[in-house]
Order: sequence, then structure tokens, then C-alpha cells
Amino acid sequence: MEELQECERSWTEERQGLRLIGSNFISFFGDQMYVIALPLIVLALTGSPLQMGIIAALERLPVLLQPLAGVLTDRMNRRTLLWSCDIGRFVLMGGLGVLAITDLLHMAFLYFGALLIGIMTQIYQTAQFATLPRVVHKNHLPLFNSMNTGMLQTAMLLGPGLAGLLISIWSPGVGLIINSLTFLIAFILIRTIPQDAPPKNRESTVWEDVKEGAAFVLEKKPIFYTNLAMFFSIFGTTLFLTMMIVHVKLLAFSSIEIGWFVSIGGAGALLGALSVNAVKPRVSARALLFSAGVTGAVSIILFSLYDSFWMLSLMNAIGAGMASMKSPAIVTIRQQLTPRRLHGRVQATSRWMTWLLMPVAALCSGLFTEWIGTEGTIMIGGIIALLASFIYLHPSLKSV
Repeated sequence: MEELQECERSWTEERQGLRLIGSNFISFFGDQMYVIALPLIVLALTGSPLQMGIIAALERLPVLLQPLAGVLTDRMNRRTLLWSCDIGRFVLMGGLGVLAITDLLHMAFLYFGALLIGIMTQIYQTAQFATLPRVVHKNHLPLFNSMNTGMLQTAMLLGPGLAGLLISIWSPGVGLIINSLTFLIAFILIRTIPQDAPPKNRESTVWEDVKEGAAFVLEKKPIFYTNLAMFFSIFGTTLFLTMMIVHVKLLAFSSIEIGWFVSIGGAGALLGALSVNAVKPRVSARALLFSAGVTGAVSIILFSLYDSFWMLSLMNAIGAGMASMKSPAIVTIRQQLTPRRLHGRVQATSRWMTWLLMPVAALCSGLFTEWIGTEGTIMIGGIIALLASFIYLHPSLKSV
């Protein structure tokens, strides 16, 4: 009888976990429309790569609020946070799409929309990270983290090709509307997950909660040094990713070609996500993170040197594959070393630490491109990411 109850409990947890990562997959699938449509809209309105850098910087600026997002996640009902962010993004993204197709969209609306979408995305991602350990057994976390990464990379594989096709048939504004509908579907899925237990009354202040999460990150050296490596590598990859679509557009790729280009990158990312469970038992987390970091950085450097569709697609696929191998390894390290009551704050502190310069990098990407072109900007990004990979060799990572 006990074994039967345990099986039923395990199956219930797995279904909840699948709904959670399934909702993330659906909204991320729609985001592939946004990834392609937004640069096309900005270039159509302004013709300026710098404006794309400003939009990207505004979207990433809310990362500075991550410590508060962590406290919010640990104090409030996490399911409520998740569906609220989905509804908010549904309304905002849909509104921008309607303005675009009616020729009423101005850059001021894009600035405002990107900032608000960025705020809700930061809260959502922190709450999603902290919710998964609640609905999935600790022993299953590596599997579900890998599944989550694999599903996101599947979205990158299938979404961009479809996005490029639909945008070429209709318009980038329609792409934003389709993206908004995926947030509505994600909201419906999140509503099927049971509510958290009511949060306990906390006697500590918000500032004390923030300090507790930060102190834990500084104390746990494997978390601290993976965060430090990501701090620098994310700066480099943001230089690359902000200008990636602009770069291939300036090479005269069509909307359909851009969609296939991003989808091929998604195929590489999916392959990386599927490979990580086979590779992880054979190598240490330290070796995995270092080798994937170096390989991904070299692919960015080589990306800046080619102009053919297939070579650019191959380099993008390699880089995306390496990133999708690193991500579940880093997430699992954080989740397994962190007490459940600190999950939101440790994730938020880690994201704040690693993404702190992301808005600066996005803006610098636009500025550098104005001065030295997309090729030089991407080259600099790859070199920074390469140097950052050596931090993964820190001795503390031998123990994870």
C-alpha cells in the first residue's frame, strides 16, 4: 500500500512538473516570433542597429531588480506570480502587435513595452526556477532540468522556421500577436498546477531576506564561481546575440532564411540538451562547463569571420548546443546545494550577479556596431566568453 501511494505521489509530481515546463515551452516557442519580428520592426522604423541595442538594453534592465524578485518569490504564492506574468505579457505583446499592423507603433511604445515585458520575464523565470523543486522530487531534478532545456531548444528548432515563414506571409506585427497567444495558453496550463501552501508570516525585513540569499551565494563556492564565470561570458554572448539577427539581415538574408538560420541553431541546442544526460555521468561538472564554454566561445569568434548561410548556421548551432549543455548543469548545482526556503533568493541573487552587465552589453553592442560593424562586435563578444570559460577550472567545482 505504501509503495502504491508513493507511486501515485511520484506520478502526480511528474505531471505537475511536466505542466510547468510545458507552459514554459509554449511561451518560449512563441518568443521565437518575437526574436525575429522585433529586429525587423526596429530596422523598419529606424534603420539603426543602435536603436536595437537600446531596446535590448531596456528589456534586460530589470535584471537589476532580481534581488527583489527573489524575495517576492519566497514571500508570495509562486503560481500566482507565474500566471500573472503570463497574462501581463499576453496583453502587452498583443497590444504591440496590434499597433504594428495598424501602423500606429512608435519607438516610445517599444521602449515602454520592452521594459515592462523584461520586468515580468525576470519575475516569471525566478518563480519558475523556485517552483520546479516544489513539484518534482529532488532526485528527479537533473532529469527535469534537462527536459526543460531540451524542450526550450526544441522550440528554438521549430519556432524560428515557422516564425520566418509566417512573418514573410503576413508581417512582423502578426508575429507579436501570435507570441501573445502563447502566453495565454501558458496561463491556462499554470492554472492547473495546485497552489503553494500559504506563505508563512515573516518577521525579517526585505533587506534582511536579500542579504540572506546573497550571503549563501558567497558562501557556496561552486555557486559563486559558476556565477562569476557566467558574469563575464554573458557579457560576451550578449554582444553577439543582440546583433546576431541584425548581422544576418545586413548580409541580405530573407525572413525565411533568418527563420531557418535560427532553427538550425535550435537543432544544435536540442542536440546539446539531449546529450548532457549521456555526457554528465562520464565527466565532472567542472570539465563539462569548461569544455562547453571554450567550444561555444570559439564558435562565436568563427561566426564573425564567415558570411555564408551554412557556415553561420553551423557556428550558431555549435554555440547554442554548448550553451544548452551548460545551462542544466548550472541550474542543478544551484537547486541541489540550496535549501528550499532559499530557492527564490539564491536564484535571484545568481541571476542578478550573472546578468548585471547584460543591459550594458546590449547597449554596447549597438554602440560598437556603429563604430566597428557587426563583425567586430561579435568577435569581441567571443573573446570575452573564451576568457571567462577558464573560471570554471576553479578547484571548488571538483566537488560537484
